[in-house]
Amino acid sequence: MNRKLGRNGPQLFPIGLGCMGMSEGYGERAERDEQESIATIHRALDLGVNLLDTADIYGPYINEELVGRALQGRRSQAVLATKFGFVTDREKAKTRRIDGRPEYARASCDASLRRLGVETIDLWYLHRADPQVPIEDTVGAMAECVRAGKVRYLGLSEVSAATLRRANAVHPISALQSEYSLWTRDPEQNGTLAACKELGVTFVPFSPLGRGFLTGTVRSADTLASDDMRRRLPRFQGENFARNTQLVDALTQLATKRGCTAAQLALAWVLRQGEYLVPIPGTKRRTRLEENVAATRIALTDQEIDKLDTLLPPDAIAGARYPDSLMELVNR
Repeated sequence: MNRKLGRNGPQLFPIGLGCMGMSEGYGERAERDEQESIATIHRALDLGVNLLDTADIYGPYINEELVGRALQGRRSQAVLATKFGFVTDREKAKTRRIDGRPEYARASCDASLRRLGVETIDLWYLHRADPQVPIEDTVGAMAECVRAGKVRYLGLSEVSAATLRRANAVHPISALQSEYSLWTRDPEQNGTLAACKELGVTFVPFSPLGRGFLTGTVRSADTLASDDMRRRLPRFQGENFARNTQLVDALTQLATKRGCTAAQLALAWVLRQGEYLVPIPGTKRRTRLEENVAATRIALTDQEIDKLDTLLPPDAIAGARYPDSLMELVNR
């Protein structure tokens, strides 16, 4: 049942836990609940979910600190993943959004270790590739952190298959993280899924539930908090929202016939795409976590996969997944 991190990494539960939403992103700035978030992380570990995903930019900083507090006394149960690359200093961010310079990488590693309160990061990602810095230079500095015992395994996020290959030639890459779901099929079309399978790289889909849309519970963009990031995403706006809701309604009807939730059916579809995939649905609530974990027990048939692909083909979703300014940062 378990899956594996890269070619030589530890065993992973089939799904991980995305922790970003515990601190930001979906209108939680006024609704953060540290007690429930920590309880959710503990429940995940109790259920065997061991891949925990955070990043320095989440908050910024406070999500790493939260995860670090949750792991006190339970560090050995987790495969701890964090990321760097987005500039968190507001002044620097005015002129440079991504920093992949070797010196920034080394400093970011040390800072994450301090915030997390750990001696070693299990999986350390470059959050986005810096177009001004050769990927070989950034990954070379990351590899120095591995040799220093500060990091165990390296990962990349939202990079192209070509960049993955170049990076892997410098140091083995164990994971590539990108958005992938019935809502976003880009990795099938741009070659990253195929490259991961070929190279023995674990593919880690983030937002496997379409930022909550595939759960069928988001019925109007007007119900989202004013600071919810989804208000800025084209798929959650105007006619795109209405068209996408029709698709999710069809998904929900199929899930009801299957005796599961729409979220569980969507996760089961992702899991069925290959043993080298470990999706990381995010939640800050134990009830949602348990619902997601139950999806690992759903075995879809070939006929059900075909039905889902017919209901939500790759080109069915209306709108881009990010505004243009953010789309420029992916698949480099």
